[in-house]
Amino acid sequence: MAKEAFFKYIKAAPLTEKVATRDGCIYMYRLMKFIGWIPPKSAHFLVRCIYSFYTCITFGFGAFYLPLGFALSYFKEFDKFTPDEFLTSLQVALNVYGGAVKCTILYIYLWRLRKTENILDELDKRAESEVARKKIHETVAFSNYVFLLFTFIYNGYAGSTFLAYLASGRPPWSVYNPFIDWRDSLRNLFIQANFEYIIMSFAVIQDQLSDTYLLVFMILIRGHFTLLMDRVRDLRTDPNKTDEENYEDLVNCIKDHKKILDCCNMIRPMISGTIFVQFGLIGSVLGLTLINIFFFSNLWRGLASFMFVIAVLMETFPFCYNCNLLIDDCEEFNIRMFQSNWIDAPARYKTTLIQFMHHAQQPIMFIAGGIIPITMNSNITVSPLLIYTIFIFYYIKLKYFYSKKVAKFAFSIITIVREMNLAEQFK
Repeated sequence: MAKEAFFKYIKAAPLTEKVATRDGCIYMYRLMKFIGWIPPKSAHFLVRCIYSFYTCITFGFGAFYLPLGFALSYFKEFDKFTPDEFLTSLQVALNVYGGAVKCTILYIYLWRLRKTENILDELDKRAESEVARKKIHETVAFSNYVFLLFTFIYNGYAGSTFLAYLASGRPPWSVYNPFIDWRDSLRNLFIQANFEYIIMSFAVIQDQLSDTYLLVFMILIRGHFTLLMDRVRDLRTDPNKTDEENYEDLVNCIKDHKKILDCCNMIRPMISGTIFVQFGLIGSVLGLTLINIFFFSNLWRGLASFMFVIAVLMETFPFCYNCNLLIDDCEEFNIRMFQSNWIDAPARYKTTLIQFMHHAQQPIMFIAGGIIPITMNSNITVSPLLIYTIFIFYYIKLKYFYSKKVAKFAFSIITIVREMNLAEQFK
């Protein structure tokens, strides 16, 4: 029964139930409450103080201690790392540094998500027909389904890495801990591994939230944009409506389009920062992970690293794909507007429609850091470019190292031959 109640939000609710667009954020906000980001509204002062202390603990471990712990590990215990341990630690450390920045941006701008929800509530009032309400129910269910899928994948990586490295007798991420030396005993290893897993879980949850909030809201916004396209297509198709009512429908479409733009503008500063950080890290992280898989990992560690690759790819690919879909929706929106029944409309209707078409020709786009357009093209070109750079660097370094060793060996052989006069003896 509890299982059905937990998973009920990933299925479209029947039309007899009242569903709001903000219900597509249910799982996301539950997870935010779990890690201390959303304090209880009507609770005792002592409860709020305890919750605030818990917020500091989760945020401190995930965003401050973990990045510092990786840095101290490289500074104090670098000579104790094996190649696979170092690469596993480094690939996660880079993502942790980026995750700390992303979750800080999200936490600071949480009020923008609340403002966006209020605008979506106003758009819900336009969904009066059963077809429109059904689409909202499906959009809400799909949004919750996507977030739950991200939760399983992100936490699956953390769990698989924990089990794979603990089974091989090593801590999963080799985070510096000044109080425990895991090499002393099996008990210390178990304590260190569980300690790392707990603090990494906080970081993974924060990283997941900073990666999925933009996808969740993009799905919800696109759902309302789809409804708006349907309404534009159906303008002046009802023979029972007067010219004044048809004009009012057009004005309402213009107002809803402005509200959708307001939603995008409200979350645009958050998206710009988080995606820009991720674009800067994904190539390096994937490059190190692939090197670790191909050259240093065994089967189980390779599977854990493969889960990490999937998690990293999901940080940018789904959102970039939805941004492309939104651009396509904008183009389709203009086509439907032009093909609507406006030829025999009054002059006032035509003038307003022309102005609306002119305004809507600009597609809705997001820019990462004010530099990189967030599209599939950027996701495909930026990330592989950085991966190729790392592979080329690794290849050149390996080749240089190999050539240097061969050259030293060759000069040593020549020196021995000359000193012992072996050439003259073999004549």
